[in-house]
Amino acid sequence: MAAIADAPEDVMRHLVHDRTVRIADDPDAGADPNTDTRGNGTAENVLGFVSFDARDDVVYVTQLDGTEAAVEQLLAEPVRFAKGEDMTVELLAPETQPHVKAAAETVGFAAAGNGPRFGGTPTIRYRLEP
Repeated sequence: MAAIADAPEDVMRHLVHDRTVRIADDPDAGADPNTDTRGNGTAENVLGFVSFDARDDVVYVTQLDGTEAAVEQLLAEPVRFAKGEDMTVELLAPETQPHVKAAAETVGFAAAGNGPRFGGTPTIRYRLEP
């Protein structure tokens, strides 16, 4: 997950402890050690991940990355949880990750304005009502 998010391993470790995390993997990716869908030269079979938490009446997607297909698939989990609890889902899509924006729109999220900047990167706020 750290390689996908380009984040330190200890940050990702805390993420797993503090939130619900789901991972999409490709069981065939490890067959060839020179193959990697992210292009970073590792044999990792992780195609993407999502983390989310729930507060008040909202499920917040706190981290999301991977291939567009994996991101779309992974969004189903926080959406399923939110629907079961009659909650709204919110997601911030960095403008530098158009595949996250595309997956969110495919799943049914609607743009709800600009989000905050993270490390100088603008984000778009997406919402999905139950």
